[in-house]
Amino acid sequence: MANVGQQPKWEGKACAKLAGCKAEQVWLLLQDFFGLDKWFPSLTTCLPVEGVSGQPGCVRFCAGFKTPVNGSDKGSMNWTKQKLLSIDPNKMVFSYSIVDGNVGFNGYVSTVRVLSNEHGCDIEWKYEVEPAKGWTLGDLDFFIASGLQVMAQRMEAALQVFQATMDQ
Repeated sequence: MANVGQQPKWEGKACAKLAGCKAEQVWLLLQDFFGLDKWFPSLTTCLPVEGVSGQPGCVRFCAGFKTPVNGSDKGSMNWTKQKLLSIDPNKMVFSYSIVDGNVGFNGYVSTVRVLSNEHGCDIEWKYEVEPAKGWTLGDLDFFIASGLQVMAQRMEAALQVFQATMDQ
């Protein structure tokens, strides 16, 4: 039974298209749970806390990212601990939750998947979270969508360089 006065969770979805990239290639980059700092903009640190990357239950520490909401002290760094809940390499999908952090997210769960299309692939990032103090759903939508677009561009560029070296 829901608590009286509890606000419904925020839900959102962001998508990014990667032209000329096979879904399987993008999945190989994305499934590295401890390697998010290679792709996500302004994320300076992504370290293993416990477990094996890609195994449900593993936890990563992510820090240094900028958000549209600056609720923390100017000298402090944004950080979260994120736990891999499930992963299915055959369906190219994983889910994770934020289990700790200083950005005000409670009940945050994301599902990230790679989908093939005729011109390449798409990355789809669905998320839900309890309303966060100082944030709007629009802030969160912008943060995830803009971050995902940069991730997609970086992955696309890395795969083009890889393909060019393979063609030589």
